[in-house]
Amino acid sequence: MSDLTATDSPVLAAARRAREAAAGLAPLPRGVKDAALLAIADALVARGTEITAANAEDVARAREAGTAESVIDRLTLTEERIAAIADDVRRVAGLPDPVGEVVRGYTLPNGLDVRQVRVPLGVVGIIYEARPNVTVDAAALCLKSGNAVLLRGSASAYRSNTALVEVLRAAVEGAGLPADAVQLVPGESRDSVQELMRARGLVDVLIPRGGASLIRTVVEGSTVPVIETGTGNCHVYVDAGADLAMAVGILLNSKAQRVSVCNSAETLLVHQDIADTFLPLALAALAGAGVTVHGDDAVLKAAEGTGATVVPATDEDWEAEYLSYDIAAAVVPSLDAAVAHIRRWTSGHTEAIVTTSQAAARRFTQLVDSTTVAVNASTRFTDGGEFGFGAEIGISTQKLHARGPMGLPELTSTKYIVTGDGHVRGEATQTVGG
Repeated sequence: MSDLTATDSPVLAAARRAREAAAGLAPLPRGVKDAALLAIADALVARGTEITAANAEDVARAREAGTAESVIDRLTLTEERIAAIADDVRRVAGLPDPVGEVVRGYTLPNGLDVRQVRVPLGVVGIIYEARPNVTVDAAALCLKSGNAVLLRGSASAYRSNTALVEVLRAAVEGAGLPADAVQLVPGESRDSVQELMRARGLVDVLIPRGGASLIRTVVEGSTVPVIETGTGNCHVYVDAGADLAMAVGILLNSKAQRVSVCNSAETLLVHQDIADTFLPLALAALAGAGVTVHGDDAVLKAAEGTGATVVPATDEDWEAEYLSYDIAAAVVPSLDAAVAHIRRWTSGHTEAIVTTSQAAARRFTQLVDSTTVAVNASTRFTDGGEFGFGAEIGISTQKLHARGPMGLPELTSTKYIVTGDGHVRGEATQTVGG
């Protein structure tokens, strides 16, 4: 039975229902959860027209409000994007279930059997901005890992998220799971966010996804434990030993393949030994992709007569997460100088080196302290789907519990199961503090 109280607000009432649903999800076998996920995928495709119609209202409102095109791109759902989201859900269904996995196990000299096993976190709250695909990704990953989820998207995507959650809840309930395992947090005002952040004891963890302001607000104001996701000031460093054609291809993909996402590159660093040769190629390629370069003096000089759009860089450029067709660029005297620049300005998300030198690659990966370091590969690969997770709940830039793209294991905690045969502890085994 529910333990709702007469004084519960709509947000707290939803949290209590989620907690009750989570207790029912935790012991479910993989087959039951996978069946629900496959039902969700089918329902998304079957009700795609309904979802895109609701999304079109959000997009129209965003355009009327003068919202940046990069944000509108993240907000927009098409039939093709919905089909891709459904495919991601199916991939999650095909992944191993982390719940019950034995992290470590052993038998003590006294015969006690000790096992550390993965268990669901319980109730996971997600606070995110205008990315309705997160609604489905988060729900799928939480269900697969045995968690109930409370979804608090932005007001700009309210109609889209409402339609999506209606589809998810119907599919989940039709598969025999509690519909309250997936809920949209009631309300569009910031008050509902504040209530969710203070629902300690009902919500086990909060995960913010969005810009720096949102993440900072949740981290600093929440009484619920937070897994911090971060912004993406990602760097591409082109080393003295780089294959120049490869470097141009990686740079273009990192920056321009999709500019509105956190794993797109925002800064280019070039070793001075190849700057004269590489920069004309890079600037021409970036210009062809419509990218404005915010360059240091060396880059500005290299741009003369090329027709590339290059403007002087400031300190604000070195720390910027543009999420647009802009990139900062500098020439550095050495690999160590590139690392020093990255350490000063990075958000700790993803950094890439392009080089043919194994020694340079090894030193770069050892010295750079970000969630992901790519060698001769685009920064755009830092993604749960690309890493084989099916989808991701977010990219954690903290160092506790979860770091980098967060898949199913990161949505679990552990507990110890200790099995004996009448074992009792005697004084001989007493330890200080035990």
